[in-house]
Formats: sequence, structure tokens, C-alpha cells
Amino acid sequence: MTNVALKAIDLEVIRGGKTVLSGMSFEVKQGEVFALLGGNGAGKSTTLLTFMGLLCPNAGVAEVLGHSVADAPEAVRSRIAYLPENSALYEHLTALENLTYFLSLSHERPDPGTLNAALDEVSLPVDSRYKSLKSYSKGMRQKVAIALALLRDTPVLLLDEPTSGLDPAAVEDFHRIIERLAEKGVTILMVTHDLYGACQVASRVGLLRFGQLVDKFEADASGSVDIERIRDLFLQQKAS
Repeated sequence: MTNVALKAIDLEVIRGGKTVLSGMSFEVKQGEVFALLGGNGAGKSTTLLTFMGLLCPNAGVAEVLGHSVADAPEAVRSRIAYLPENSALYEHLTALENLTYFLSLSHERPDPGTLNAALDEVSLPVDSRYKSLKSYSKGMRQKVAIALALLRDTPVLLLDEPTSGLDPAAVEDFHRIIERLAEKGVTILMVTHDLYGACQVASRVGLLRFGQLVDKFEADASGSVDIERIRDLFLQQKAS
């Protein structure tokens, strides 16, 4: 079995007559955290929608665990979980009720112990689990959404601007959760405009500009990505 979870080869996607992704090529290994960094309109969300099988490439290849998004979209969708910038959970339900409801849509009936174990994994306080999400911060809602992804037991997690709107403490907490998931073998592709967050949590960072992957950076032996170099290139691109 290949150890490549996500693969793009000369990927091109056209939306509304506009080329949104052009010549994109990269691989993400199983258990790796890969961040795509770019500003508004760079093609970040289109990349995720393509790997979710919701957009079909106009040229090139996109694969999830060896399955083509063009030829086997259902197989692709069964292997991924997606966390949008704003989770689609129901605010009038509790954390446990949200998990129960969304899992029931795929005919799953996990017991309360299983649900609580997933919430333990994301460090959601026990006393919060019986309160409606109306009282939750965005960081707490993110934890419930990640718990749902864990319960679906998918090998790939796609994150769209996961730390947007979170306070610094919530960002650090979120990064710890992502690192734990990667240690367990979950492959994570996150798209973000958060330079420092991307460099802190990802083992590799790709720089996306107008639909093209212009550079990739790998962590050194200490696990650090060259944030100064990425920052300079990122700021140069935003200024151009």
C-alpha cells in the first residue's frame, strides 16, 4: 500500500470560466500535516473542494489514497472528513446531541461512552457536553467538529482556515489536537492565511499564489520550518 495519502499532478481547475488552479503538483504522506498558505483568491478552498470530490479537475490528477477524485468520488468522500471555517453544527443542540444526530445520518449509533471518548480526545470539558452550543466559543465548536471527524474514523482530514477567529489559547489547543491526530496516523491538509500557525503545526508548507504552488518548505531536523523565508516570500506576493 502506498504511503501517499493525497496527490496532485499538474492539477487544473476552472470555475466560471476562470482558471483557479493551474499546474499544481504535490504529495502528502500518510500521517503528515501539510499546510497550503495563501491569501484570498489563491485557490485554497478550491483545492479542498477538489480533494473532496466536489469539483472535477479540468486537467491533471487528484487522488486520495490512490482513488481518483474524477473516477471514484464516492470512494474519496468515504475516506475524508472536512472541517470548514465555520462548522455546520446545530447551536440549539448539545455537543453529545450534535454527535449523535450527525452520525445517525450515516446510520451509526455509537454508545455514550464512545461519544465521550471522542470528546475526551479533543479535551472538551465534561460539564460543557450537556450544554447547547449557543454557549460555546468558536474554539469549543471546533473541538466538537473534530470529535465528529474522529468518530467517522476517516484517514484524511481537510481543514479550511481552522484557526480563523480563535483566541491565542484556543489556537495553541487546536494545534496540540492536530499534532496528536498526526501521531495517530491521520493525514491532515490545512489551508490557511495564518503564516505563523502554518509553520508551527505543519511539517511542510506550500505557498499558493493565484492558483499556482510557487514553493514548498520542509521542516528541518529540529522540526522547524523556515518561517522567516516564508514570511518574506508571502509578503512579497501580497504586495505584488
